[in-house]
Formats: sequence, C-alpha cells, structure tokens
Amino acid sequence: MNKIFAGIVAALVLSTGVAFAADPPATIVIDNKNGKVTFHHKEHQDRLKGDCLKCHATKEGGKIEGFNKEKAHGLCKKCHETEKKGPTKCTECHKKG
Repeated sequence: MNKIFAGIVAALVLSTGVAFAADPPATIVIDNKNGKVTFHHKEHQDRLKGDCLKCHATKEGGKIEGFNKEKAHGLCKKCHETEKKGPTKCTECHKKG
C-alpha cells in the first residue's frame, strides 16, 4: 500500500513540475543599434498555442541559441512574411528613442 501511495505522490510531483517553472516575461525588449525591438512573448505564445518549437530548440523553450540579427530576421521576419501578419519593415520593429 505504501508503494502505491509513494508512486502516486511521485507522479503528482513530476507532473506538476512544469506548473512551478518560471514563466517567461510577457514582453521582452531587445536593445539594438537600429532601435529597441519590443517582443510580445505572451501574445506570440498564445497565438502559437504554446508551440514553442516554432522558435525554440525544445518544447520547454528557453534561450534561443545564437540569437542575432540573422537569426531574428530568419525566424521573426520570415514568419511574419509567411503568415502575412506582424511587422516586416525595419522601422516597424526597431524603435529609436
């Protein structure tokens, strides 16, 4: 009986581990020489229904390795062009001031 109870407790703890993980910020501001880029992470997360693999290497998300101008334009701008949604011109993302 104790083994069954221990198994249930272990399963509950493991299954709720994701619920206790830190949520990413709703908005991320990226400093850039061409102007700050404000990325609305929560909005993208909601639109993609939690499909983190659209941008991240794993379903858990996390930092995007090698994120730079080429990576941002390849992921973000290309997706906006393909989906015909979101900004695609320089000044629509990069805000000076």
